[in-house]
Amino acid sequence: MELVRPEDGPQLLPELIRLLQETVASGASVGFLPPLEVEEARQYWLATLRDVADNSQVLLVAKNDHGQLLGSVQLALAMKPNGRHRAEVQKLFVDPSQRRRGIGRALMQAIEEAARAQGRTLLVLDTREGDAAEQLYRRAGYIEAGRIPAYAISAAGTLDGTIYFYKVLPSL
Repeated sequence: MELVRPEDGPQLLPELIRLLQETVASGASVGFLPPLEVEEARQYWLATLRDVADNSQVLLVAKNDHGQLLGSVQLALAMKPNGRHRAEVQKLFVDPSQRRRGIGRALMQAIEEAARAQGRTLLVLDTREGDAAEQLYRRAGYIEAGRIPAYAISAAGTLDGTIYFYKVLPSL
């Protein structure tokens, strides 16, 4: 797992765009609907890289031995004084051709380590009800906090529910 620095952005941007487009095309519920245009994906990643630059977000990527991007995950750091102990895990992406190989699990372990390094001991996240990610989060020790029905529109046009999870991390 690699921690992305702002200066890594220009080199990573084409692969990040590809990863996001393929993730959305595979039906993942990550805030976008297919087909995701290159420019929309580019704008998303540029905004993410700005958040990395201002230290309000952590971005980790997984690559293979040839440097190809296999996945990514983000950690949005709560910046308010009363919330500096928490963060939100966001946008866990794994290349559709690389799923079920432990990449998502490794990214989650790495983002938890990054959270602890930032002094964050409470993580929250949400996922579409019934997605494979739901089981990944449960196996990683995340606890269901609640469900919201009809939360997001799917690529098929249905309204899908979301499940919120949390995990308390041990302090360093």
